[in-house]
Amino acid sequence: MNVFMIELKANRKSLIIWCIAMLLMVGSGMSKYNVYATTGQSINDIMAQLPKVAQAIFGIGAFDLSKASGFYGLLFLYLILMTTIHAAMLGANIISKEERDKTTEFLMVKPISRDRIITAKLLAAFVNIVILNIVTLISSIVIVGYFSKGESVTSAIELLMAGMFILQLMFMVIGTALAAVSKKPKTAPSVATGVILVAYLLSTAIDVTTKLEVLKYITPFKYFEAKNLIPSGGFEPIFLLLSVLIIAVSLSATYVFYRKRDLNV
Repeated sequence: MNVFMIELKANRKSLIIWCIAMLLMVGSGMSKYNVYATTGQSINDIMAQLPKVAQAIFGIGAFDLSKASGFYGLLFLYLILMTTIHAAMLGANIISKEERDKTTEFLMVKPISRDRIITAKLLAAFVNIVILNIVTLISSIVIVGYFSKGESVTSAIELLMAGMFILQLMFMVIGTALAAVSKKPKTAPSVATGVILVAYLLSTAIDVTTKLEVLKYITPFKYFEAKNLIPSGGFEPIFLLLSVLIIAVSLSATYVFYRKRDLNV
């Protein structure tokens, strides 16, 4: 029994839907940039009229929105939210679905260890997030490039997509860890989504008030922000280290708790 192939087929339709959604998100987002650019009024002036809190939340002041790369940096926040939600739900579902669908007994009677099952599921989830990231990367380069009017955008987009991939991987294994720990498999995807919501709200609160700046190390949404990556052209070592640590701990938790738990049949 090839668990890896079974999981790929099981998530195929969902992946196609997510890929289409990302393509439409990039296309619709950049079409708004084109509308603003053709009005004759500076996008920066329009956005400057927003309340200061709104500007802080969306990072508007950090970008030159008259450029395609700057507007894409603003759009990147929404792309991050979509892909991390996909990754967390994928990770949680791919671990817990046998218990949820009452097919655990069928899986467990096969001559295959729990570690091999987990590894196959993780690889299938990994392939899914790679494909979604590649689709987002290619569509972003093509669409943003179309509206860029000669501005070089490829390197900036590639950097942002690299940061997004690390976040996808991070939330995927957080999802698998939550599913492995949870005694109620049906709740794992909801809990994983809740973790994303809390992390996002914390990151916006940090942008609103500098008093919370020290908390940026505990919310992954602050690790790979477009407003920091585009000007610097690279990642901060401390955030890379924290990302590796979170991924390693979550992976370990997934294997350890899944081996020990009593699976519902």
